[in-house]
Amino acid sequence: MNTTRTTTVTCPNCGRGNRIPVAAGGRPKCGHCKQPLPWVVDAGDDDFAEVADNATVPVVVDLWATWCGPCRMVSPALEQVARDLAGRIKLVKVDVDRNPRLSRRFEVQAVPTLLVLDRGETVARQAGAAPAHVLRSWVEQAMAGRQTTAGG
Repeated sequence: MNTTRTTTVTCPNCGRGNRIPVAAGGRPKCGHCKQPLPWVVDAGDDDFAEVADNATVPVVVDLWATWCGPCRMVSPALEQVARDLAGRIKLVKVDVDRNPRLSRRFEVQAVPTLLVLDRGETVARQAGAAPAHVLRSWVEQAMAGRQTTAGG
């Protein structure tokens, strides 16, 4: 087993930096003010199952490419959604050019492709960029459907 990979997240509430694991159960909270933290991580072919499929919260997957203009435009909007829904979702970014197995698994034909996963199952899918408020509504709608089918 590898040592646990971490990422550093700045708390939107108090501004403190927090190191959080990229793969873990539960929901990250600020070590200082205890508020939920936005959970934004990168994943690839080798660690996607651990990072995203096994997550206990809904996962928004951003399948993107470095050469893609719309991908660069949607990234800040997705990070805003992750801040707005801190403690409720995990945002996982996947570079499709570096991760061909995931590109095949999710049948990516255009980037950006956005997914909402519930325990590894795709519950919503969207291609193309959109503003943060549109993406947030889309994610919340997908989560509402998930809660209904999961019994609340």
